[in-house]
Amino acid sequence: MAISTRKFPMEDVVGTSIPQSHSAVPAKRPTSSDTSATLLGALNRPQWLPESVWPFQTSALQVEGSRIAVTDVGKGPVLLFVHTGLWSFVWRDVMLRLAPDFRCICFDAPGAGQSDRLPTGSISLERAARALTAVIQTLNLTDITLVVHDLGGPSGIAGAARVADRIRGLCVVNAFAWKPSGVPFRGMLALMGSTPIREISAWTGLLMRLTSSPFGVGKHLDEPSRRAFYAGIGRQGTRAFHAYLRDARKSKGIYEDVKLALTGPFRRLPVSTIFGEHNDPLGFQPQWKRLFNDAPQVVVAKGNHFPMCDDPDLVAKCIRDLYHERVEPTLAHRT
Repeated sequence: MAISTRKFPMEDVVGTSIPQSHSAVPAKRPTSSDTSATLLGALNRPQWLPESVWPFQTSALQVEGSRIAVTDVGKGPVLLFVHTGLWSFVWRDVMLRLAPDFRCICFDAPGAGQSDRLPTGSISLERAARALTAVIQTLNLTDITLVVHDLGGPSGIAGAARVADRIRGLCVVNAFAWKPSGVPFRGMLALMGSTPIREISAWTGLLMRLTSSPFGVGKHLDEPSRRAFYAGIGRQGTRAFHAYLRDARKSKGIYEDVKLALTGPFRRLPVSTIFGEHNDPLGFQPQWKRLFNDAPQVVVAKGNHFPMCDDPDLVAKCIRDLYHERVEPTLAHRT
């Protein structure tokens, strides 16, 4: 496999020697979809991302003049994982558990992860939503169970709404999908999306180091995995993260699209929500319950903002249960 020499500004934390073993990686890697390999372009594996910590082949999809990194692994019912802000590494451990029985697809939002870097002025939730629509259409995905996290809530639902007839279920993981309101919510977005905080974060790397710790994604990560996650963000990726937060406060149209979807074609979807015990200060999970009163609510004990990293076994089970108990019966009824 060809190795890319593309570097990120924070790649020095990875170094040149990364151990080639990881306990989370199965002995036999799940097989990528043949369809994906045919329809997407090649994307060389970066030097900072050894197969031992990311045991999937990632490909490239050209969207609006830049490459979007798409990972497509396993065979079976389609699970489409959407995170916007950081990158798809947050889904790794859940995908490893589900890929033997499902087709698991994730992608890095524009400007993040293995996708091409972009100027911060080009970063928006709307652009991330269009990338999601492009992934669905290019791979001709149908009967999709959408799994969204964080800003992947608004961007994922807005993007999926444009192909609403292909969506069959929705799993919400520490995400929201409505226009931010109230001083705490809008104030947080204003602070984290501000230029001073963005640049301090980009140059110091402090926020991303905290995110890669047990308080973020790192509860079960070994050191090589932690370094790879951190390297996959880099200085420009950190700027993209803050730019997405800025846009989350200022964007208007995307929330109108999401509202129309949730009250229109998605209003009867099977929905479940999964939140970390210690990370729902703004009451997002109860709000989802008000929107979908029959949606099961799962709280990950001692979990934080990334419950899929805190307890991947439980989150994988919840996604599996959502599909088999609530999505699959609707598919049988349709046929």
